[in-house]
Amino acid sequence: MSRPIATTDRVDRDELLRFVAPRHHHVLVTRRRDGAPQLSPVTGGLDDGAVVIATYPQRAKVHNLRRDPTATVLVLSDEWNGPWVQLDGHAEVIDLPDAVEPLVGYFRAVAGEHDDWDEYRQAMRDQGKCLIRVRIDGWGPIATGGFPPHLAQG
Repeated sequence: MSRPIATTDRVDRDELLRFVAPRHHHVLVTRRRDGAPQLSPVTGGLDDGAVVIATYPQRAKVHNLRRDPTATVLVLSDEWNGPWVQLDGHAEVIDLPDAVEPLVGYFRAVAGEHDDWDEYRQAMRDQGKCLIRVRIDGWGPIATGGFPPHLAQG
């Protein structure tokens, strides 16, 4: 019986964006004050070529990004053994009231159209949400797990 072979496929930006767009399970990596990584599982989307994440301004990830905008996002597939990609970039935090329309873009990227956009906008204001936008500066290969080729047969 053959075993699955691990893959690493280098892709251009257009291929990368096509891969990321339908995948919403992300891990956001920011840096704590001491430089240690801080990881947050988040729901993310792709809006105008950037990763977008809705959150609250009080969260550690937001404090970290305001101090150091360097961010890494691991984009996972819905299935555990599916392909993934690491994105590296710089983030900006957009606060209310400026965040309202970017939050609409986030919702569309993750869930499509809302039944009542005015209601959604008000809910974002009432909840005090903010938006993290990560500009993608670099990325690794789209990867899958598995065995090295020399171990796959057997």
